[in-house]
Amino acid sequence: MTPDKPLRADARRNRARILAAAEEVFTEHGAAASTEEVAARAGVAIGTVFRHFPTKRDLLAAIMKELRRRLIERAGALVADGDPATAFYDYFGFLVESSANIGPVIGLLAEEGTEIEPGDQIMALANAFGALLEAAQRAGTVRPDARLDEVMALVAATGHGAVAGAWSDDLRRRTVALVTDALRPR
Repeated sequence: MTPDKPLRADARRNRARILAAAEEVFTEHGAAASTEEVAARAGVAIGTVFRHFPTKRDLLAAIMKELRRRLIERAGALVADGDPATAFYDYFGFLVESSANIGPVIGLLAEEGTEIEPGDQIMALANAFGALLEAAQRAGTVRPDARLDEVMALVAATGHGAVAGAWSDDLRRRTVALVTDALRPR
């Protein structure tokens, strides 16, 4: 597969199935996850996995890239169509939940010494989250003095806490509610 040659439709479908299966398998099993399990869950042969992702590191990095794409896509949809009064809070919770779910993949990348190069995707994410913040502030549902860097720090800290502490879904929801409550106008 050459980088400049577009994938056939069936190859694109296989790649998407492999990424979805890999995210599930690595989230469930962490370092014990195998590419054989990924292939089985995706319904493809192991050779198909390796044709798309020659190494486990390539597969993990692709999962991260796909996650960042989904995060940006969700933010863009909320900016375009979401209720400004609630979209910011919905997205805050979505980011923390996504962090908790993808934590094992991030841990595996770190163990292998793989640097995650977010580049333009993180800027796009910050811009979209900034637009959600500004819309919520205009709608009067977020404190006017809350700054994007502060909000991003709160998301990062809450997401990291959820991953490092292996928080239950209930604890994560309650914590997000407490953190976001601090952002509401008094």
